[in-house]
Amino acid sequence: MSRYKNTVALITGAGQGIGRAIAQKLAKDGALVTVLDIDEGNGRKTVEMLKQDGHQSHFVRADITNFSEVEEAFAKTAEKLGPIELLINNAAFSIAGNLENISLDAWHREIDVNLNGTYHCIRAIVPAMTKAGGGVIINISSVNGVRYFGNPSYSAAKAGIINLTQSVASEFGGKGIRCNAVLPGAVRTDAITWKTRIEKDPNIFEKLGRWYPVGRVGEPEDIAKAVSFLGSNEAEFISGVALPVDGGLLAGMNVMIEDFILED
Repeated sequence: MSRYKNTVALITGAGQGIGRAIAQKLAKDGALVTVLDIDEGNGRKTVEMLKQDGHQSHFVRADITNFSEVEEAFAKTAEKLGPIELLINNAAFSIAGNLENISLDAWHREIDVNLNGTYHCIRAIVPAMTKAGGGVIINISSVNGVRYFGNPSYSAAKAGIINLTQSVASEFGGKGIRCNAVLPGAVRTDAITWKTRIEKDPNIFEKLGRWYPVGRVGEPEDIAKAVSFLGSNEAEFISGVALPVDGGLLAGMNVMIEDFILED
């Protein structure tokens, strides 16, 4: 029996990377998937991939920093597929930098997309979920939200998402709404930030893998599997959690420990 048979799910930033993998996983598990992305070309490509695999899917374009566009996109989804029962806030934006040299524009842009965009989607969906008697919201945060691994504005926004997740779980749990966050570590995607880093060092993922207890960085499918579980009835008593899906990164820095041991 499929986990999400006929469940209407909307994934933001599903035009590539983690978002596309989540869309594919949920569709495989039976969901009716709406792909929301600001990039129409990538978004429609994801939809075509899903349809080629025999799944029902729909594309809506929206800039999540614009609340009116989010409301309109959600309304189109409800009209096309039915009320949204599962919302995955995945859309993200990041510019590598540090506090000393990051520009004001970059700081505000990252906060706007990552944190405000997530809030806009939550604000837009909660009334409909409340009216329907419940629903599930999953926010994609990051290990950067609980530890500092660079990218200060991104990290601050992702930390905010964790607290926002707890707020939604606490305030709307009595209305049947569950809300959880997933915290990926480094994930191998074709995002522009990774492309830039790969240009500088083609072996970046292999080098990063040394820091992960499981011996590798994540794949988009790793995150998609966790999201599929948290959104399902199997996780019906789980709400307000921030689940690291990071290959053990937050558990401890084994490379550093080994260096200490060698020193001793």
